[in-house]
Amino acid sequence: MKKVLIINGHPDRESFCFGLHESYKKSSLRAGNEVKEIILADMTFNPILMYGYRKRTELEPDLLEAWEKIKWAEHIVWIYPTWWASPPALLKGFIERVFLPGFAFEYREKSPFPKKLLTGKTSEIISTMDAPVFYYKWIVKDIGGKMIRKDIGAFCGIKNKRTTYLATLKTSTPEQRQGWLEKVEKLGNKG
Repeated sequence: MKKVLIINGHPDRESFCFGLHESYKKSSLRAGNEVKEIILADMTFNPILMYGYRKRTELEPDLLEAWEKIKWAEHIVWIYPTWWASPPALLKGFIERVFLPGFAFEYREKSPFPKKLLTGKTSEIISTMDAPVFYYKWIVKDIGGKMIRKDIGAFCGIKNKRTTYLATLKTSTPEQRQGWLEKVEKLGNKG
């Protein structure tokens, strides 16, 4: 049994990302995992890191709860749309407010490399997009995925196991979407 945390970064509850979320959750629970969720569309917080790291902005109750869920999790599932080659602004703002020094990493004196405070956790990314996957990976250079996997995850000690891109959403058929829901359901069984 694994402690699985699903972070849904889509700001619209009626989006296809929520269908993917439910497919993953259902199969992960069926596989015997314990599942918690962070649904950004339901949260109340200022997504702007007002002072950078110069001084700490007090965390809102929803962000304090998110902190506890991230500490609890063994496996983090990021579900979000790729817009303008990266995650939505709301998800980026959430990351900036929550993945802070002292929680996700710790600066070290005389070293450019931080102490990774989330070591031992794994993650995976499930992202929808309207660009073809080959174009996003090879022309755009997968900048949003790299940001989540390396610049945030690996920087804090989280090892990404898998990245799944589903595209092109805008021109997809109902049959394609059903196939994607089934694919994500299988991913939930793997955890």
